[in-house]
Amino acid sequence: MLRIEKDSSGCVTKLRLSGRIQSDQIPSIVSEMDCDCPSKILDLSEVTLVDLGVVRFLIACEDEGVKLVECPAYVREWMLRERAEGVQPDSSDTD
Repeated sequence: MLRIEKDSSGCVTKLRLSGRIQSDQIPSIVSEMDCDCPSKILDLSEVTLVDLGVVRFLIACEDEGVKLVECPAYVREWMLRERAEGVQPDSSDTD
């Protein structure tokens, strides 16, 4: 079960996500992040489990400038592998 704690101070919005995150919960996270603050932070220190859709969502968040803090090592590794796999098809097309 996902728990979201929101802390907005000044022009920074920080969401602390706890528990298991599944793809169908992404809209809830997006709606909590939807604000005028230019600086957004996702604290993943209490995340226990994610699925592929969530990993891709986190990659997109980083690409849009959202800072991920306390990201579990297995999630960070999965994100790195997903990014690498996304690059490989383009480079193999030039062979």
